Amino acid sequence: MASSSDHTAKIIDGKAIAHTIRSEIAEEVRGLSEKHGKVPGLAVVIVGNRKDSQTYVNTKRKACAEVGIKSFDVGLPEEVSEADLISKVHELNSNPDVHGILVQLPLPKHINEENVLGAISIDKDVDGFHPLNIGKLAMKGREPLFLPCTPKGCLELLARSGVKIKGQRAVVVGRSNIVGLPVSLLLLKADATVTTVHSHTKDPEAIIREADIVIAACGQAHMIKGNWIKLGAAVIDVGTNAVSDPSKKSGYRLVGDVDFAEASKVAGFITPVPGGVGPMTVAMLLRNTVDGAKRVFGE
Repeated sequence: MASSSDHTAKIIDGKAIAHTIRSEIAEEVRGLSEKHGKVPGLAVVIVGNRKDSQTYVNTKRKACAEVGIKSFDVGLPEEVSEADLISKVHELNSNPDVHGILVQLPLPKHINEENVLGAISIDKDVDGFHPLNIGKLAMKGREPLFLPCTPKGCLELLARSGVKIKGQRAVVVGRSNIVGLPVSLLLLKADATVTTVHSHTKDPEAIIREADIVIAACGQAHMIKGNWIKLGAAVIDVGTNAVSDPSKKSGYRLVGDVDFAEASKVAGFITPVPGGVGPMTVAMLLRNTVDGAKRVFGE
């Protein structure tokens, strides 16, 4: 669709929105501490020493400290057995000071991810990946205890930007267990008409062009071109892809699944990469941890 030459999308600033949410959470945590003499606790389990996983874990630790959530860090060696990892999860399940448990993915090849995630108590499943939580998300009239953090963050960005979801046509590009599938279920719960585009979809461009809301989560740099976007659509770009850039010290830069420069000439709202969805994922993890603690405290 042609853009009007002077049109620019409203940037959805995930960093700023996440900052607001973190301030709200910090205030809530202070209130809980004064009332109950206890604070919410989040346990993060990391296996091995993948650099990207360690970076994520450090970000989560810092975010917890900032809002007053107590963090429990559990680092296990790459070669830890599945049984030992699961027994560590059981130990955290029975620790009353821990209200949320997150196992950093991916796990080493010799460990069955499904077994480990299934061992987390549903009351502490702040990642929202327990099959019971996902199952309830998929059913009408059922409410999961926790929603997965990135999908929850996507909908929060739309809500706080004043984007209407009810009755709108939403297209989700990608169907991963972590983002694509749960975000399509969440949009459906919010009364959108939802289409999922995936690697076997014929003519994805034609489908995306019809969308009032596009959630891009396919992990393909700039797969979605500017002329695939309907004029005025809201675009949430979950992708973080490294593309080589000799001008950067690291030799690369991060880009989304959407061609931001072109799409922002057409879209009504758009998230940048980085600084869009990423900060919201961590904010939603903190939110889930506090909600878990509030249930335990009888709030």
